Amino acid sequence: MKQKKEQKEEEKFTEAKAAEAAEFNKLLEALMQQKDELLEDAFLTEEDKNLIEQLPDEHKESVRKALLNKATLFKMLRGKLQRISADYANFQKRIPKQIADTIAYEKESIIKTLLPALDNFEHSLQNAPSADNTDVLIKGIQMVYGHLVDILKSHNVEQIKAAGEKFNPALHQAMMQRQEPDKEDNIVLEEFQTGYKLNGKVIRPTKVIVNKLPSEQIDAAEERQKQKTQEQEKAQEKKADEKQSDTDSEQ
Repeated sequence: MKQKKEQKEEEKFTEAKAAEAAEFNKLLEALMQQKDELLEDAFLTEEDKNLIEQLPDEHKESVRKALLNKATLFKMLRGKLQRISADYANFQKRIPKQIADTIAYEKESIIKTLLPALDNFEHSLQNAPSADNTDVLIKGIQMVYGHLVDILKSHNVEQIKAAGEKFNPALHQAMMQRQEPDKEDNIVLEEFQTGYKLNGKVIRPTKVIVNKLPSEQIDAAEERQKQKTQEQEKAQEKKADEKQSDTDSEQ
C-alpha cells in the first residue's frame, strides 16, 4: 500500500512538473511571439508588413527575418551615424577654442622673449644722459639689436643677406639700379631694408640696389671676374706646391 501511495504521489509530481513545463513553454512561446511583434513594430514599416502578407506562406518567415535583419542593421548604422554626428558637432565646438588657446599661448611666449630686449633698451635710454660719449650709447643700442636678432632666431626667423649676392627676385626686391663697372652685373650693391624668413618662408624680401651694367661693360666685368678666378686658382696651387715642398724637405 505504501509503495502504491508513493508511486501515486510521484506520478502527481511528474504530472505537475509536466504541467509547469507546458505552462512555461506556452509562456515562452507567447513571449517570443510578443518579441517578434515588438520587433516588427519597431523595425518593420507598413510597406514591409504588407509585402510579407502578400507572399506565399512558405516564404513569409524567411522574408520577415531578412527584413528584420535589414531593419536592425539600418537602425544600428543610423545610431552610429547619430553618435558620429554628435561627436563631430562637439569637435567643431572644441577646435576653435583649442586654436584660440594655442594662439594666446604663442603670443604670450613671444612677448615674454621680447621683454628682456625691451628692458635692455630701457636701461640704455636711462643711461643715455649720463653717457660720456655717443660710442657708449651706440654700443648699448647695438647690444639691444643683437639681442632682438637672437630672439627672432629662437623663433626660426632669419635675416636675408643680400649685399654682394646675386639678385634673386624670390628673396630680394629691387628698389633702384646703379652702375658700378668694377662689380659684376646683377649683383646687390646695397640693402635698403633687411628681409626675413620664417621657417624658411620669405615673410619680407630684402629691399636692395642692384648693379646694372650695359652689355659691353658686362663682357668686361665677366672677363675681369674670370681673370680674378684664375689668379686665385694659381695662388692656391702655388701655396699647395710650397706646402708640399716644405713637407718633402722636412722628410
